Amino acid sequence: MQMTLIPPAVLLRLLALLCFAAAGLPQTGLAADRERVETFLQITGFDVALDSIALSASSAPDMLGVDAGAFGSQWTELSGDVFDTAEMRSLALEILESTLDDEALDHATDFYASDFGQRLVRAENASHTVKDDAVKQLAGNRIISDLVKAGSDRIAMYQRMVSAIDAAGTGVKALQQIQFRFLMAAAAAGVIELELDADGLRALMQAQEGELRLSMQASSLAASAYTYQEFSDAEVEAYVIALEEAPMQRVYELLNAVQYEITANRFEELAHRMADLTPGQDI
Repeated sequence: MQMTLIPPAVLLRLLALLCFAAAGLPQTGLAADRERVETFLQITGFDVALDSIALSASSAPDMLGVDAGAFGSQWTELSGDVFDTAEMRSLALEILESTLDDEALDHATDFYASDFGQRLVRAENASHTVKDDAVKQLAGNRIISDLVKAGSDRIAMYQRMVSAIDAAGTGVKALQQIQFRFLMAAAAAGVIELELDADGLRALMQAQEGELRLSMQASSLAASAYTYQEFSDAEVEAYVIALEEAPMQRVYELLNAVQYEITANRFEELAHRMADLTPGQDI
């Protein structure tokens, strides 16, 4: 099979299925013990965000320009095995146990353990598990349209929220890196035939970066509008302020990196194992 670069819409669908996207694993002082990290995952809802990575498997065939149905019924079995939620949580625990510092862990845990924090977590968990992202995006865009007509300040709040969650502004680069690693792994496994070498592929991605960044900003605003629609203006502002605090910034920088790395790792594994699939056979 020959490869075409992933359309921005496909990349955005992958992004929308991910709660975070960034790069690098910062070392932030004394690490936390595993039991405390497990509690942290549950209280903050990051365990559900990790599980939602499995939904991103649906984007894999589009990245390669193939129809998942062509591989028969075992496509579901293969993707389910590669994106095993227990394994992804275990990987996250290993990374966070050695990188998440006590101050940041305690700060985030205390915030999300509050009544307000738990309401936020329930709303975010519900948003993460929506399988049809098109429905969420459509609803979110309608909310944004209504907010614009009403002259609401919430759009500016959502923009601050998006910036706070990805303060380093690396979301687009991370998303493209997932694409790059997946395509290169698929080529190495003989699943696709690349028309470009690694440098050419990166150059093509760079050329699309501006368009993708604009689309990503619009998609993130719609997702925020959908997720927090039941919260008041004052509550949304309070959440934004909390996200902008230095300890929370460190937490999100690390969580972004963890989710990005696990997603890229699983897509690479999927690419290698797709070499065993034969189109047209129900294997």
